[in-house]
Amino acid sequence: MLLVVDDDVDAREFLVFILEQHGAIALASASTTEALERLEQFQPDVLLSDIEMPGEDRYNFIRRVRVLESSRIKQIPAIALTAYASNEDCNQALKAGFQRHIPKPVDPAELITILASLNADFDR
Repeated sequence: MLLVVDDDVDAREFLVFILEQHGAIALASASTTEALERLEQFQPDVLLSDIEMPGEDRYNFIRRVRVLESSRIKQIPAIALTAYASNEDCNQALKAGFQRHIPKPVDPAELITILASLNADFDR
C-alpha cells in the first residue's frame, strides 16, 4: 500500500493511476493533515509526497513523520516529489528525511523503478 500526498488534484490522480496500473493499492491525501491521519490508520509501505504543500515549509511534513511515536511509521520509506530538481534540492530532501527525490513532472517508469528499489509491493 502506498500513500500519495499532493495538494494538486491532477498530479494526485495521475500518481494514483500510475501506481494502480502496476498493481499497487494507492491511497491519496490532499493535505499533510489528512496524510498524517492516514499514516496512523493505514500504515502504508511507502510515502510519496509533494514537498510544496500549503501551510508547510518544503520539508516540515517529512520531519513531522520522522518524529511520530510509531517506529514503523516514522521509518516508512519516503519519496519527495517536487518541481525543485537541482542537486541542492535533492540533497536537502534527503537530509530532511526522504529516501529518494523525484523531479516533476514524474516519469512513470522512473517512479516504478524507484518503488521497486524500495521493495514496494506491486506488479512491474
